[in-house]
Amino acid sequence: MNAPARHVSLRSGVYADSVRLMQVSRDVGARDGVTAVLVAMATPLNVELAQGMGLAPEEPASPEQLLVAIRADDDAALAGAVAAVDAALAERQRSTASAQTVPVRTVGARLDAIDGPALALVSVPGAYAVAEAADAIAAGQSVLVFSDGVPVEHEVALKRAAHDAGVLVMGPDCGTAIVSGLALGFANVVRPGPVGLVAASGTGAQQVSCLLDMAGVGVSHVLGVGGRDLSEAVGGLATLDALAALDADPATERVLLVSKPPAPSVAARVAEVAGGLSTPVLSAALSPESPDLTAAVEALLGDMGVDVPDWPSRPGAARTAGSGAVLKGFYSGGTLADEAMLLASPVLGDVRSNTPLRPELALGSDLSVPGHVVVDFGDDALTVGRAHPMIDPTLRLEAIDRLAASGEPAVLLLDVVLGYGADPDPAAALAPALARTTSPVVVALVGTEADPQGWSRQADALAAAGAHVFASNAQATRFALDLLGAAR
Repeated sequence: MNAPARHVSLRSGVYADSVRLMQVSRDVGARDGVTAVLVAMATPLNVELAQGMGLAPEEPASPEQLLVAIRADDDAALAGAVAAVDAALAERQRSTASAQTVPVRTVGARLDAIDGPALALVSVPGAYAVAEAADAIAAGQSVLVFSDGVPVEHEVALKRAAHDAGVLVMGPDCGTAIVSGLALGFANVVRPGPVGLVAASGTGAQQVSCLLDMAGVGVSHVLGVGGRDLSEAVGGLATLDALAALDADPATERVLLVSKPPAPSVAARVAEVAGGLSTPVLSAALSPESPDLTAAVEALLGDMGVDVPDWPSRPGAARTAGSGAVLKGFYSGGTLADEAMLLASPVLGDVRSNTPLRPELALGSDLSVPGHVVVDFGDDALTVGRAHPMIDPTLRLEAIDRLAASGEPAVLLLDVVLGYGADPDPAAALAPALARTTSPVVVALVGTEADPQGWSRQADALAAAGAHVFASNAQATRFALDLLGAAR
């Protein structure tokens, strides 16, 4: 029998965004005879991942280089895989070149060629994002900064400049927005309607907008402001500007503010300003006193005189958790992880996390510790140089397999987020891992029927793989807690 063949190379002068490289890795990995693929920028995290695959580069790597690491059953399969990577990268270069004779390399240069209002979207490494965003503001345009890793002092400077210029900065680390019906970043296909969202939370905005859609209520705009906007350091600068913009919008009849737990002083300032607006503003800001996004949506529906529907769900396999079972929450959405911890902590006590509710509950580098744990795999520290887990579920799938191998009795709580930009078939990626675990599995499935993946199609597939599926993350969390209570 032939020994496995391997190829590891570092290429200089080649760049592609992490989403495109993840797609190349996935497509090449599906080829016959290919057993492992990593095509990614050679950041320290990706080099470490290649080492774990037994495909470490032999020479020192730089984040500006492209790492191509492949293992195959034989030389022929390996040669075909390398050729497929080359072809995919060459196709990207050809399509870019054909789109424009002279590539526009800055936001400012592109805006100079546009006559009229525009919205700039910045998605470059965080160290370079501030210059591009500043160009947009200087041109009198609003900007969505998808990039993370932007220093907080740069965020404050950008938002102050935007306020002075009468425009809006969404972000940094703004993953979700819907502006005049145009979905940007990770967003769902939701109907138009009278509710405007101001969201210091991407997946929180997705959960809320999807529940509203299921209730027959649409949104006018979803204005993401970045996860740090309601911190003491930023002071709600973009939130206040977004509230003013929606208050001036005749299509917006209600505003819902969505966020992770905000700084108390900032929350008080925002509430004071919101109380003086002509458009009613309701809050879906998470806190120990209001830990439930679904309840906030239901309160909004009641305020609008709309009946609250029965949120859809699917039953899963009748597995028991076992004596001494613990909660393992493996999330791709940070706000959904926070919501789960806020609901679970009063019942279970301390829940450890890489994004904990209290600093003393922080996990170290080992995310596989025993006990009650909620991990946000979408946290910035885990997405350096790699695609978000809503696109590339590798790290979460590995965690599920480690839990199964550990034998620790547990209830596994997951989110699966649908919509533009997300994995085209997340249930297919999750199903094999769910089949390998004997733990009860509970899934919060965030999406709509109109999403490319289809809520019901994904729900049915996840239920067939053994998961209990809920449209509401709060309902999913409470069901997981019930399973743990029954195991005691």
